[in-house]
Amino acid sequence: MPDHALAPTLPGIAQIQSLAAADMAQVNTLIRTRLDSDVVLIQQISEHIVAAGGKRLRPLLVVLTAQALGHRGSDQHQLAAIIEFIHTSTLLHDDVVDESDLRRGRKTANALWGNAPSVLVGDFLYSRSFQLMVELDSMAIMRVLADTTNQIAEGEVLQLLHVHNPDTDEAAYLRVIERKTAVLFAAATRLGALVAGGDVPLQQRLHDYGMNLGLAFQIADDVLDYTADAETLGKNLGDDLAEGKATLPVIHALAHAQPAVRERLAEIIRAGDTAALPEVLSAIHASGGLEYSRQLAMRYADAAEAAIADLPDNDWVQAMRGLARYAIERNH
Repeated sequence: MPDHALAPTLPGIAQIQSLAAADMAQVNTLIRTRLDSDVVLIQQISEHIVAAGGKRLRPLLVVLTAQALGHRGSDQHQLAAIIEFIHTSTLLHDDVVDESDLRRGRKTANALWGNAPSVLVGDFLYSRSFQLMVELDSMAIMRVLADTTNQIAEGEVLQLLHVHNPDTDEAAYLRVIERKTAVLFAAATRLGALVAGGDVPLQQRLHDYGMNLGLAFQIADDVLDYTADAETLGKNLGDDLAEGKATLPVIHALAHAQPAVRERLAEIIRAGDTAALPEVLSAIHASGGLEYSRQLAMRYADAAEAAIADLPDNDWVQAMRGLARYAIERNH
């Protein structure tokens, strides 16, 4: 794994975004164009989501990977838009399931328009993504994306099974975040390699990069839910607790706490009691849960870098390495 003390300075997120700015502008134009619908409510909700911005990491990964491997065609932009449509549809559905009212510092669509419109516009985005896939006329692309969307749906159900369940262990947690988050990262990077003409072993290495990056990103995100402030994070601090989700910092605390503290944590998770957040934070700190989670996220980030270690070096490959560092060092 990389020796971070000796590693050269990698590009930060601003440099990475600057490098990909021209490509991402084309992706964003395509997203806005293909969101068009003569159904006014679809337009309103879609515009609300697009205007919220966000990091656009998943479509960015398609662009970075394709460019790193020398691809310069426009089909990478369409693939990036497909990935973003799939991601956005899952956000709409997630916010309904989680009863969330804040995302990226703004009211969620379900908070503004209600659950039914949010679910249905999520369905519209899913189906629009498949229309875009068909236009590319590639069975290999459709197979990757069909398998990925199926795994994401499995991840959603798995997570639902573990809501308010204090018996959720680390292995179960990792299964959920692999399917809910990491598989779409992996699809983005695999598709970037596929469209660039990479052979199957190369596609697999890029898949491994994306999978490990996605795991690192989600674990770091779950740490932020207990360490960031709401304004920086763009959502309510302790949302995971309110939703009854036992994420890694809490799981580690449960595994290492004294019996009385463990039972109290279990009660809090079953109730989704955000008023007890200080107690949860105390138990997490006492167990070393934050540091344990950060270290695991770092191991996945290192594995992501290792997966692309043999790629010929260029600015785009450096950006991919920088993204692995950003995943675990960001504050929101």
